[in-house]
Amino acid sequence: MGDGLQHELATSVPMVIEVSRERFEELVTASFEGLPEKFRNAVENVALIVEDHAEGRRLFGLYEGIPLTRRGPLSYGGVMPDRITIYQDTICQACNTEEELEAQVRKTVLHEIGHYFGIDDPRLAELGWA
Repeated sequence: MGDGLQHELATSVPMVIEVSRERFEELVTASFEGLPEKFRNAVENVALIVEDHAEGRRLFGLYEGIPLTRRGPLSYGGVMPDRITIYQDTICQACNTEEELEAQVRKTVLHEIGHYFGIDDPRLAELGWA
């Protein structure tokens, strides 16, 4: 009976991977640079930022800005850069290995870049990026 309880406790406590901020930023940069060139070159006026976590929410990433599909000459002049924030602690808490971490960072960057291009959450889910 004791062995079963120990096994249950051991499997119910998730492992967490820890990496330096520098390494995490490398993963984010590599994910962005891994985009097809035509998409990567179309991304303009966007700040890609790494923070620890979102205040009050459990998010892997957040896009803040005006998607390309809503931009026009009258609606987009003189605006601050859009922001894509990738949340390191939240992603690391969901991953057990560096391979899982790399995959989740890539998926999160793709997801937020998708919002930049005007793709909504249901379509991102269909594409496997949610």
